Amino acid sequence: MRTEVHVHGNLRFLKGVTAGQIESALRPWLNYLDIDSMEEARSLEQEEPGITFDTSGRELVICWTGEVGRNFHRCVEESMQTLGPLTDGTTVIELTYFHDDGQDESQLIFVGPSPETIHEAQRVRMIEDVQYLLGRHFGKDAIERVASVVNELFDQDWSDRKKLGELQNSEHLPHTRHKHLH
Repeated sequence: MRTEVHVHGNLRFLKGVTAGQIESALRPWLNYLDIDSMEEARSLEQEEPGITFDTSGRELVICWTGEVGRNFHRCVEESMQTLGPLTDGTTVIELTYFHDDGQDESQLIFVGPSPETIHEAQRVRMIEDVQYLLGRHFGKDAIERVASVVNELFDQDWSDRKKLGELQNSEHLPHTRHKHLH
């Protein structure tokens, strides 16, 4: 069964990283699409640029929609894992799957130069999300208490991952939404 997916995000790279290195890192995704280069990665949506690399800005721009199957996420995850060490900071790539029943499923892939920077970006994102959700109903003190607990959870998670050797240069988080992003 095929599903429509939209992939969106920008990755900035270290000075000296070449288009060839980026294309090589994207190879699992490009192979999945059965194409040879980034230039061929055109979106189903005419107004979207697809996958493009701005050499002067050292930025990979991803705004791509396509029809995909079961192994798609694995291929994108593998590509992002390979791109991570080439980046100059941590960013989020968002995948939104548009299911036939009208439900949208969103997954975030954090991509960065090190497991530490990814973990910190996840912590910041989680705190922002929790503050936004709780801010509708609770005051500053209550929100700060919850944020403190979230920080403790992230500290414990980091400690546990280090012990188990489960540190990677990209990580994904599922996130469900019920409306289209674009």
